[in-house]
Amino acid sequence: MTQTVTPHTIPVLRFEGSYRDVGRQIGDACADVAQRSVAFDDELPVGRTRAEQLALASRYRELTADAMPWLLEEMDGVAEGAEVDPLALFACTVEEIWYEPRPPAGGASIDGRCSDLVAAPPATADGHVLVAHNNDLSPRYRDELVAIERRVRGDPTVFTIGNGIWISVGWNSAGLSLTGNELSPNDERVGIPRELQVRAMLRDTSLDAMVGTALRHDRASSYNNVLASSDGGVVNVEGSATSVEMTEPDEHGHLVHTNHYVCDSMLPYEGDPGYAPRSAIRYARAEELLAAQPEGTVTGEGLREILSDHEHAPDSLCRHADGDGTGSITCFWCVADVTDMRITFGRGNPCDSVAQEFAFAD
Repeated sequence: MTQTVTPHTIPVLRFEGSYRDVGRQIGDACADVAQRSVAFDDELPVGRTRAEQLALASRYRELTADAMPWLLEEMDGVAEGAEVDPLALFACTVEEIWYEPRPPAGGASIDGRCSDLVAAPPATADGHVLVAHNNDLSPRYRDELVAIERRVRGDPTVFTIGNGIWISVGWNSAGLSLTGNELSPNDERVGIPRELQVRAMLRDTSLDAMVGTALRHDRASSYNNVLASSDGGVVNVEGSATSVEMTEPDEHGHLVHTNHYVCDSMLPYEGDPGYAPRSAIRYARAEELLAAQPEGTVTGEGLREILSDHEHAPDSLCRHADGDGTGSITCFWCVADVTDMRITFGRGNPCDSVAQEFAFAD
């Protein structure tokens, strides 16, 4: 399956100043997304009113404000720039409070999510650490994508891809890379929302510190975080709200993850057993394709080819729209040379999009 129109490029926005200054600039630039997001009355979980949703969100906000006041400064700046209610906007960042009841075994909550591959020595042709990621969400998310370079005094410069205030992947000038996969942990609780933890992790200056932020005791839940550093370190943090298992690339320098729990100790935390087998299709295919690469030959271009694979559609690594135009699609892709901190990325499917590049200034 191929697209008939190659998507246009993702705009790269650059903001600097204090946390509140940067937040205001993001809010002003992405006001349409923020304003649409806070008009969520028709998207509330069944049986919950808007007032109840805001009251629930305020519990997460209070905890986050105590633990990370700088983060609330940025978030409230976004609300100010977009001219929306700060609590309503914060509620939109708390993924943990928006789920409908999980489907029974054999169902699936959504069609696709994302896929990650890491190739490290001895796998790569130049001895570098390479990280590849496909991000599957709604066509609307694809259309709203922006890349943002943030400069806040005292912090590393941060480069992210997402739809404005929400971050899907990111890197910083301290040589750190963060990609990963949404999971369905069954032990979610009131705490720092996982989406906002991503922003906090990109403020760190070492891989150890980034792992520490991922493992905060007051987290509400967790993504599967694929973390790498320019000095060659790679750690996969497969977490829930209350537990975690960390892994590294295998003896071949390979690491793969999709949207289900893989580690034996984490299997009891799987909250969407109906979807897990579909995620496992992408997982197995990515492992197969990566394993087929001879040692010392993997390149960024080769990883993009793997991301472009259509085998087992619709549960393929490169996901296209269903026949009726519904469901999730691959909204963007990226391949990062973490050793050199150069990120190649594009809007839409990796099999058919314009490649863009970002590199941190020396």
